[in-house]
Amino acid sequence: MIDKLLPLPIATAEAFHDAPLTAMFPEEREAVAAAVPQRQKEFGTVRGCARAALAELGMPPAPLLPGPDRAPVWPDGIVGSMTHCTGYRAAAVARSSDMRAIGLDAEPNEPIDDPGVIALVTLPAERAQLPRLADLEPDICWDRLIFSAKESVYKAWYPLTRRWLDFEEAHLTLDPTDATFTARLLVPGPVVDGREITEFSGRWLVEAGLVMTAVVVPG
Repeated sequence: MIDKLLPLPIATAEAFHDAPLTAMFPEEREAVAAAVPQRQKEFGTVRGCARAALAELGMPPAPLLPGPDRAPVWPDGIVGSMTHCTGYRAAAVARSSDMRAIGLDAEPNEPIDDPGVIALVTLPAERAQLPRLADLEPDICWDRLIFSAKESVYKAWYPLTRRWLDFEEAHLTLDPTDATFTARLLVPGPVVDGREITEFSGRWLVEAGLVMTAVVVPG
């Protein structure tokens, strides 16, 4: 499904069931040895997805380990993003000559029940969109979609800045007519090729009980 959101030459792979732990490289098993079994399974399966996507780019299989900041360390010349939620794992990769960054996120298409969490992850202007959007498409959990889109924005932002981006530091606008969104940065953005990025654009998809979002920064 995720390939519907991302343009070529980005390579993608996804899984709906976890692979056995033995499919991981020994270094990967060691990296999550202290984690609960479910965390080990999702860690290994999403890295299997990433390796399958990397193989499409002609990259040999290799361990994909988290760095000191917990972000995945990609092979030289590669950018990518991984996501996992209940029942779904996916990865997207590209050559850094084609894309500067990729942000990918998947979440269950379920409402965020805690008002405190909604207040934490959305701005007042974003919450003001929710009633109108719910009237248009009541089967879409728009609060969860905003959360997912901000996660994708962060995953694209971080490799370019190596800085945290809080939920309130980007203002998200959803366009239900073409399943796109824009995130206007409320803090100084990363500079790419001498140009400051002031907003990120992305696409979203609701399918198979999931909300999926993706952001790309072209090379």
